[in-house]
Amino acid sequence: MSTVLLVHAKGGPPLGHVLSRAAAKAQVHLLALSALPPATTGTARRLCASVLTPTAAQRRDLVSLITAHARAVGADAVLTFSEYAVVAVAEACGELGLPGAGRAAALARDKRLMRRTWQEHGLPQPAFRPLATEADLHAAAAELSFPLLLKAAWSAGSTAHQIIGTPREVSAAWHRSVRVMAESARLGFAELHVARAQADFVVEEIVTGTAAPWFTQEGWGDYVSVEGVVADGTFHPVCLSGRMPTVAPFTERASITPAQLPPAAQDRIVALARRSVNALGLRDCGTHTEIKLGADGRMWLIETAARFGGAMTVPQVQEVFGLDLVGMLIDHLLGRPVAWPAHALGPAQARGAAGSLVVLAVDAAGRAWPDRRTWDFSAAARIPLGPHSTLSAVAESSLPDGSLVPVYDPAAGANTMAALCLLSAPDPHSVLRDFDTLITALPAALPAARPQEARR
Repeated sequence: MSTVLLVHAKGGPPLGHVLSRAAAKAQVHLLALSALPPATTGTARRLCASVLTPTAAQRRDLVSLITAHARAVGADAVLTFSEYAVVAVAEACGELGLPGAGRAAALARDKRLMRRTWQEHGLPQPAFRPLATEADLHAAAAELSFPLLLKAAWSAGSTAHQIIGTPREVSAAWHRSVRVMAESARLGFAELHVARAQADFVVEEIVTGTAAPWFTQEGWGDYVSVEGVVADGTFHPVCLSGRMPTVAPFTERASITPAQLPPAAQDRIVALARRSVNALGLRDCGTHTEIKLGADGRMWLIETAARFGGAMTVPQVQEVFGLDLVGMLIDHLLGRPVAWPAHALGPAQARGAAGSLVVLAVDAAGRAWPDRRTWDFSAAARIPLGPHSTLSAVAESSLPDGSLVPVYDPAAGANTMAALCLLSAPDPHSVLRDFDTLITALPAALPAARPQEARR
């Protein structure tokens, strides 16, 4: 039986989902760079041939750690689904002579390098400047047009995103983002391989997006993601996921598969995603490309990752299209034949729809809830939804019932979520409608926090 080394870190699809699919394809050894979610500890022990949690000293050189452990277990393939471990795993695969994302992995991780590469290839994206210091940000603000978006170059989940409206806001935005990245690193939501990565930033102009010309129904956000894979250097688009409008500044609230787009619009979006992935030169990995949609058919690249989409993107694809992306990628890395879709799948090929909702303490307009609440999925499950809709909580990505719902912090993004919910429905429009219902009803449906909790 073939052997796979799975490198686990924060982020990515739920570990339980990944382990069950991986174990069906090969013997799995788990290298845990982050603590295992309590909900999957038993699953990991049951499905994995071994689970190694390295010491702090071993983690100082991740590439050496991964290569040594891969050799020790006789791994035929090494992979990760975490944004924070992509570069280390790609470099380890190179040293081991195993297929992986390749040397270009850093281009799909560092937003400064990504944007420079796309600029060299003439691809549409917002005007930008790379940053290393507050002085760099002041200089960039003098050259670019306001409003601006400040991003951490190695972040994920909209962490440390800050909108800068005027020159007077530059210094405060810089110091706030630096603090957020330091806190994220303490919590394990940070690049694991590149030293001082939390100090790298990029600032870009904010382009004006609009969903109206692209979608025939209201309620969609103005960007989509193209889910795909690169196999032997060839890009294979799988499908598109749509979004609800983000919460300021740009925190993702909900992902919906499939995106309800006309075929011609989907083809144009996929063509741009293909150009973005090809420009980066990836070799063997999942891909997740986000694209902003504008008026008159305009599009701008947001980012491409050398891994599958995080949160529930992978389970949504399997539910809607019957594709086990985890298992298919493992088969490919092990040299087995894989029948990737001949073209990006769309609503015509879908079996219903699925979406994931991030529970944030803000209403549909992004305003904070009027009072503090505690998370309780049973209360959320009592909110009336469509007759054929099914709601569940993703335990790995949710606070325990009874936990205080965090106050939403625009700079911390998804780090301040209370829970992640998965919804299945007959069609994308039903998912949108049910998510609107949940967002409106949750502030009253969830139990009120006790006074001593609310004062925290």
